[in-house]
Amino acid sequence: MVKQAKTIKLPSALAVGVVGAIVLTLASYSGGATRNRGGILEALNISFFSAGHGRNIGMTLFWVGMFLLIAAWILAGKFIVSASVRRNTRGVEEPPATHRFALAARPVPPAEVDESAFATMKKTMWAWILPLLLAAPLSSRDVYSYLMQGAMVRDGFDPYTEGPAVNPGPFLLEVSQDWRNTTTPYGPLHLWIGDGVTRLVGDNVTIGVFVYKLISVLSFAAIAWSIPVIARKLGGDPTLALWLGVANPVMILHLIGGMHNESTMVALVTVGLLTCLHHRYLAGIALIAVAVSLKATAFIAVPFVVWLMMHHFGQRFNKIAAFIVSGAVAVIETVAVVALVTWASGTSSGWLSEITGNSKVINPLAGPTVATDTLAPLITTLNEDITYNQILDVMRTIATVFMLLGLVLMWWLFRANRRAAMLGIPAAYQVAFMFNSVTLPWYFASVVTLLGVARPPLWTIQLSAGASVFVALAFSGDGNHQLYTWWWVLGSLLLACWAVHWMFNTTATPHARVETTQAETAVN
Repeated sequence: MVKQAKTIKLPSALAVGVVGAIVLTLASYSGGATRNRGGILEALNISFFSAGHGRNIGMTLFWVGMFLLIAAWILAGKFIVSASVRRNTRGVEEPPATHRFALAARPVPPAEVDESAFATMKKTMWAWILPLLLAAPLSSRDVYSYLMQGAMVRDGFDPYTEGPAVNPGPFLLEVSQDWRNTTTPYGPLHLWIGDGVTRLVGDNVTIGVFVYKLISVLSFAAIAWSIPVIARKLGGDPTLALWLGVANPVMILHLIGGMHNESTMVALVTVGLLTCLHHRYLAGIALIAVAVSLKATAFIAVPFVVWLMMHHFGQRFNKIAAFIVSGAVAVIETVAVVALVTWASGTSSGWLSEITGNSKVINPLAGPTVATDTLAPLITTLNEDITYNQILDVMRTIATVFMLLGLVLMWWLFRANRRAAMLGIPAAYQVAFMFNSVTLPWYFASVVTLLGVARPPLWTIQLSAGASVFVALAFSGDGNHQLYTWWWVLGSLLLACWAVHWMFNTTATPHARVETTQAETAVN
C-alpha cells in the first residue's frame, strides 16, 4: 500500500493580510503612537485602553498584526510571485566583460507577465490597506511634528531657526519630547503642506491626522499606479514590482500606518521617472524637483535621469554633447523649481543648512552606528577618556566621505542603458542610507519601490525580500526600535532567511507545493 503525502491547505494571503490589518488598526489606538491628550478614545471615555494593561495589550496586538501582515506578504510571494520570479530571472545574471566597468549593461528580453497574477496581487494589496485607513499613527509620532511645523508657519514662526516649543498649543502636546526644541530638515513643500493642513483644520489634532492620512493614501496610490507601469515600460514583471516595491510590509506600515512624508516624496519621484521614460524629460525633472523641495534625498534620482536623457538624445546627436546639455538642464531646472516652491510657499532657504538632519537618533540601521557599536567597547577599554559619542562623530564623518564616493560610483556603474539607470537609483539610495548618520525604516521606501521594475537578478530579489522582513520588525507600534534586543534581532534574521528560502526555493517544482485557493487564482 502506497502512502499518499498529506497536503496542508494554507489560508490565502488576502485573508491573512486583512486580519492582520484589522488587528493593527485596533492596536493603533492603544499600542501605537497614541495621543498624550484628547483623541477618539478620550472622546468616547475609554482612554484607559491606551494606558496601563490596556497599553500592554495594544502593544502585543501590534506585533500580532505585524506578524500576520508579514505572513500574508510571504504567502503572496510564494503563491503569486515566485513562479514568475523563477521564470523571469533565468539568464538575467550579468555575464563577465559585457560592458567595461558597468553593471546591468546587457540587454534582457521582456519578462513573461501573468496578468491574472498581477490582478490578484493588486486586489490583495488594496484589501490589506483598506482597514488601515481607519488606523491611528503607527510606529512613529512624526505626523504630530508635521502638524506642529505647519502650525508654526501658519502662526508666523520659522521652523528652520526655532523649535516647536516656541508655539505652545494642542499640537505641541503630541510632539515627542526629543523634538520640541529641534528645527526641521524638511524642505519648503513640507512646510507649505503643513501650513495648508493646519489652516484647514485649525488646532484640531484628530482631523489634522486624518488629512495627513488622506495625503499618504493618495501618494501611496500614485506609487501603486506608477511602479507597475514603469515595470512594463522597462520589460519587467509588474507583479513582482508591485509585490516587492509597493505591497511590501515596510511600505504599508510606515507610509500608510506611519503617514510619513516619504509617501509623497516617493510618489513624486516615481511619477517623475515614469514621465521621463515617456521622453517628457522637462515635466519629469520638474516632478522630481518638487520632491526635492519636500526632502532633499529625492535629488539622488536626478543624475540617473541625465543618463536617460543622454541615451535618448544621444541617438540623434553627439553623446558627449547630449550628456553635457542634459546635465545642465537637469541641474538648472531642479534649482529653479525648488526656488519657485520656496518663493510660493513663503518660507526660506534655511532648510539647506538643516539637510544633514538631527544626530539625536542612534540605531544600527545606519552604518556609522554599527561601526561605533563594534569598535567602541575596545576603544573605550584602551582609553577611558574617549566617549561613545566622540567615536560616533568620527565614524559619521568617515561615513559621509564613503557615501559621496559610493553615490558617484553607483552613478557611473549604472550608466549603460535605461534599465541600468533605473536599477542604479535604488542602489544609490541604499548606499546613501548605509552611510547616512541617521537611517530609519521608512527611508527604505526609496530603495524598495524601484527594485523590482527592471528584471533584477534573483539574488537582489532574495536579499531585498529578506531585508524587508527584518526592517518591518525593527520598530514597535509606539515607535521604539528593537535593534538592541539581541534575541529579537536574531529571531528576525532567522525568520527573514527562512522566508526567502521558502518563497524562492529554486529546487522546488511547480507541482510540489502546498495548495492554496489563491495559488490556483494566481498560477492558472
